[in-house]
Amino acid sequence: MLYYLFDWLENNEWPGAGVFQYISFRALAAIILSLVISIFFGNKIINYLRRLQIGETVRDLGLDGQKQKQGTPTMGGIIIISAIIIPCLLLARLDNIYIIIMLIATIWLGTIGFLDDYIKVFKKDKEGLSGRFKILGQIGFGLLLGIIMLSSKEIVVQVDTDYAKKYNLEITKHIPSIDKESLDTVYNKVYVKTTLTNVPFMKGNQFDYTDLYPFDKNHSLITNILFILLIVFIVTAVSNAANLTDGIDGLATGTSAIIGSVLGIFAYFSGNTIFSEYLNILYIPYSEELVIFSACFVGACIGFLWHNAFPAKVFMGDTGSLMLGGIIAALAILVRKELLIPILCGIFVVENLSVMIQVFYFKYTKRKYGEGRRVFLMSPLHHHYQKMGIHESKIVTRFWIVGILLAALTILTLKIR
Repeated sequence: MLYYLFDWLENNEWPGAGVFQYISFRALAAIILSLVISIFFGNKIINYLRRLQIGETVRDLGLDGQKQKQGTPTMGGIIIISAIIIPCLLLARLDNIYIIIMLIATIWLGTIGFLDDYIKVFKKDKEGLSGRFKILGQIGFGLLLGIIMLSSKEIVVQVDTDYAKKYNLEITKHIPSIDKESLDTVYNKVYVKTTLTNVPFMKGNQFDYTDLYPFDKNHSLITNILFILLIVFIVTAVSNAANLTDGIDGLATGTSAIIGSVLGIFAYFSGNTIFSEYLNILYIPYSEELVIFSACFVGACIGFLWHNAFPAKVFMGDTGSLMLGGIIAALAILVRKELLIPILCGIFVVENLSVMIQVFYFKYTKRKYGEGRRVFLMSPLHHHYQKMGIHESKIVTRFWIVGILLAALTILTLKIR
């Protein structure tokens, strides 16, 4: 909203109003505003949740310090949602398709998590929202995201003319404006709708989902269905993985902040003709606005850590964890870096795999030996380390360090061609 106000002021020659045109200025303002909302207004929300007696019911898993968390307010994901949406509405361009999608993602997945927490807390049903309905909600958003990406005229990428001819791609007439300084970098380039994405270690640093179905070189219905199914899988997998990671104070929030920072960097590079050309990644017009959303996301996560770091004053609940994973998945898909998720979201992936391995091995050994055996002392993986006697604050710090290493490795792939 403020963007349009300052745009009007600039057109009327108000001194200094043009500063709002700079992505860097609005991104920094977004981080500051998100931090202020999550830190200061977060206290008010926590006190309100405490008055409503919205406390966490802790199952006895035999973990140190577990009982002390009984009664800690949950549904704190409301703080994160507020600290994302409010700054985004104020500082981002609301006519931008990417911002619209990310706001939908935040509200959609936050609502699914809220319903789950509401049933657990107010209806006293420990199972919460049926797993089937949670999965259906995630699938629903994945379908919506895939359909919008394939149908919106504003979601295009820049490719060589020869590439467009090779795959018989329709050149869109919805061509974004180009800075005069960047004209030399887009010579012989066109804008097309395509399922092309970036991935290292492959020719041209690119992969087209058309290659999954080699009989289709014209982006037919089959390719589009495969593309949408993959998006649904990514959204569902990352959202649930973030939910599993949210088991000890500050782990999911801190990890998400690291991941969000990297995706913000990718959004900046992808939305800049010069950087995208230099790094040999896809130029995605209008995607630079995602830098503002990423800044809101990172600021909200860091601000929530103020309350959620050990010992936590509030838990995010499914209201926050399902939303965090969904936002990360959607951001990665929109900047065409979804195939880097196994590296960037390595903490989420390992946490999820630890549960799958534990369940599979337990069932396998029970069927073979008549007695279920375990690979880990407890899953997800962070509970395994707790069972080993390592304090949870040390576990979280070490996971963050690994997350930073994975983030650096993900950024490094930009130079691997």
